[in-house]
Amino acid sequence: MTPEYLDAVAQATWPPAATQTVGPWIIRDGQGGGKRVSAATAHQPVTADKLPLAEEAMQALGQTPLFMVHQGDNALDATLDDAGYQVIDPVNIYAAPLADLSTPPPHATTFTIWEPLAIQLDMWAAGGIGPERINVMRRVKGPKTSVFARDGQRPAATAFAAIHDGIAMVHALEVTPPCRRRGMGRHVMQKAAIWAQDHGASHIAALCTQDNTGANALYASLGMALVGQYHYRSQHKADKT
Repeated sequence: MTPEYLDAVAQATWPPAATQTVGPWIIRDGQGGGKRVSAATAHQPVTADKLPLAEEAMQALGQTPLFMVHQGDNALDATLDDAGYQVIDPVNIYAAPLADLSTPPPHATTFTIWEPLAIQLDMWAAGGIGPERINVMRRVKGPKTSVFARDGQRPAATAFAAIHDGIAMVHALEVTPPCRRRGMGRHVMQKAAIWAQDHGASHIAALCTQDNTGANALYASLGMALVGQYHYRSQHKADKT
């Protein structure tokens, strides 16, 4: 399972509102849905004289120029570095066979629901995942669900999962502060894996920034392998979106 393959899964399970090809660039219209759905990528080799094409196209969409650089794309990385673009938010890509996460969570602690409940929207909003990102979820065409977890009677965690080409990818995992370090993230991932198995998937995957120590520790503890990385480049300070 290559990083390129998982990038296609991420594109399908967390899609921009629209894409367009401008010269060597793929331009994404994110409509406020965050970096992944707003960043430009190169679909062929790029030289410095082609940067204005991408910059102008993103500015025409009302977006600050932002580029996603995949692992091994050293020439693009160097071109952007020379142009003053700084690395922000390096991302880890994790994946595992669903059988590795097949242990069910405790009974009556987690549920799969579509559309999300109001309390899930509130939990996401508290974690910085607002309506624009909920719209990203709604744009997904394939099988999808939210996962809701509770700790006793209190809401504890929420996430979004969708399937593309046999791979279930989990996005927007959010655990409320009072319920952290209580296994809620693990329960959500186990429930997502069971849902994915029921819908014909074979593997599960997730993305998280390298500085998200909690998420990295969770995925590692579940036996998910680190299978790739990418990062963004921007001329502006990162805003944690």
